[in-house]
Amino acid sequence: MTASTTLAARARRGTATEGRSTEELKSLVSIVGAELELAPAEDIIEWAVATFGARFCVTSSMSDAVLSHLASRVSPGVPVVFLDTGYHFAETIGTRDAVEATMPVNLINITPVQSVAEQDATYGKDLYKTDPDLCCKLRKVQPLAEGLAQYDAWATGLRRAETHNRVIAPVVGWDEKKQKVKVSPMARWSDEDVDRYISENGILVNPLRYDGYPSIGCWPCTRRVEEGEDARAGRWAGTNKTECGIHQ
Repeated sequence: MTASTTLAARARRGTATEGRSTEELKSLVSIVGAELELAPAEDIIEWAVATFGARFCVTSSMSDAVLSHLASRVSPGVPVVFLDTGYHFAETIGTRDAVEATMPVNLINITPVQSVAEQDATYGKDLYKTDPDLCCKLRKVQPLAEGLAQYDAWATGLRRAETHNRVIAPVVGWDEKKQKVKVSPMARWSDEDVDRYISENGILVNPLRYDGYPSIGCWPCTRRVEEGEDARAGRWAGTNKTECGIHQ
């Protein structure tokens, strides 16, 4: 029996439907994080499902459906939270709809408090130009925090290979801002690992990935990446901004 299987079995003996205190969650991370560091992504998800039950969800930006597919294999009907900022490419919305139609997941679409038009009326037109940090806060960070309120743990597709800021991302860590357990089952995956999984399993991929957009965000703040550029060079190009704030 692997370490991750033992952990999952241990978790099943406890409650997986009631919320835990912050102290309990932090203690859980300190105990389990190192044990799951080298576990396969499926085992990490299995542990999270067994441990948190209905208080665990997966989040997806719909760049591809790899994480959604992994989670649905372990737990059919798993909640997959998608943040609809109002600024997504049509291809991203199409990928979201395709995931919902073809995978055994419970797609949960969350939106900001204000529509784009209402935000323009309040803060001025095109806030993403005048104050991109505030725009991300209003359309991404705050809505996601509210959307995750009912969960103790959330899974992300975060990978260490993506940016220098993510090279130390743990597979199971503590999100201080959200006060939740943050699970990154694919943290150790390389770009080649992702491509292999997509090829072997026929995974849905956002069409923009094949059109020069290796990293996909809101359309006003994402451009094509030129040959030889970093994969995330197209995000907030021409600024010092590298993250929206969700993973900071």
